[in-house]
Amino acid sequence: MTAYRDMSREELLELKSRLEKEFEDVKGKGLKLDMSRGKPSKAQLDLSMGMMDVLKSTSDLVCEEGVDCRNYGVIDGIKEAKQLLSDMMEVPKDNIIIFGNSSLNVMYDTVARAMTHGIMGSTPWAKLDKIKFLCPVPGYDRHFAITEHFGIEMINIPMTSDGPDMDLVEQYVENDPAVKGIWCVPKYSNPQGITYSDETVHRFAKLNPAAEDFRIFWDNAYGIHHLYEDKQDYLIEILMECKKEGHPNMVYKFGSTSKISFPGSGIAAIAASDENLAEIRKMMSVQTIGHDKLNQLRHARFFGDIHGMVQHMKKHADILRPKFDTVLSVLESELGGLEIGSWIAPRGGYFISFDALDGCAKAIVAKAKEAGLIMTKAGATFPYGKDPKDSNIRIAPSFPTPEELEVAAQVFVLSVKLVSIDKILGEKVEVEEA
Repeated sequence: MTAYRDMSREELLELKSRLEKEFEDVKGKGLKLDMSRGKPSKAQLDLSMGMMDVLKSTSDLVCEEGVDCRNYGVIDGIKEAKQLLSDMMEVPKDNIIIFGNSSLNVMYDTVARAMTHGIMGSTPWAKLDKIKFLCPVPGYDRHFAITEHFGIEMINIPMTSDGPDMDLVEQYVENDPAVKGIWCVPKYSNPQGITYSDETVHRFAKLNPAAEDFRIFWDNAYGIHHLYEDKQDYLIEILMECKKEGHPNMVYKFGSTSKISFPGSGIAAIAASDENLAEIRKMMSVQTIGHDKLNQLRHARFFGDIHGMVQHMKKHADILRPKFDTVLSVLESELGGLEIGSWIAPRGGYFISFDALDGCAKAIVAKAKEAGLIMTKAGATFPYGKDPKDSNIRIAPSFPTPEELEVAAQVFVLSVKLVSIDKILGEKVEVEEA
């Protein structure tokens, strides 16, 4: 294929005319397609339906502690659930607290506690003149929404193929006491699918923060969400690394079963040092008498152990893998060699990150919508919704059927081509006028 920039103005105009006819035909079909959010499909939700039959009116509902799960008690999670999620998160079961259904909720609460009461005796963040958070970009919009909600200044940290730019991270964390945290999705990152390298994790553990209450917010949302059995990324466990480096309190690690069992009805957890957890339990005791132990018991009995969970995730992968392969195949066959976009083929997670020509993302998303395809809003993967290059687009292949995905991917590449041609034609006019 000839790169668009190598084509003459006449060739581009002729191509544009052909593609516009295609686009009008697509618009005429009245499509309603959605690749906007990483929602599991019905087929994936069906995988966990057996969980609805695990607890019956005749079931023994007493957990290992001897507590009746229908009643009050066990504020930080029943032993069975702690064992299951600690194995999933690769931490000792004594270093974990089980919460309700949402890790995002746990992250919000963690920031809120720091705002109102501070961390381990430090000044509450709300009483400080300035608080800053580092935000690897492109990243997870809901992380950024939390820090924006609390008025925390967000600083973009570019992602590399090894994770965040650690030179920048070290520079900010070790020299500015106003920097209180960093958001991380360290494995199969949202949206790029990047897993932090060994060196990156080691450098995180070796950080010497200027602020004693600095915390790494380590959201390992996709820890066991592999797409391939023979190609899986490995991530070093951060809690143990921080402990080895003499910084046991520096990290909060989050996880949940949201994309393992039922989104919105799973169980979430935080893993951290003994001191961090003691402080969190103390504040939790004011907030709640305990989370849903019946749901914790249901999860523990349905999966049995981590091996049961891993087998379950293979079934998810069997549904997701063909969908990712479909989108990646269309991107390669339709855009490969044109030099109007780049993307990463992830080995796990829920997204494909696409980088268009600078200044084109918003126009591509708008064009796709015109043809009946809803994409994640351009800019969503950056703090304040502002992508400085207006180039990143997050593709979420999980929810549509394989048949819908094929059509959706074709609509997307058609939108990319049309917007890119306009961009390049505009550049050629500017060159001629100069």
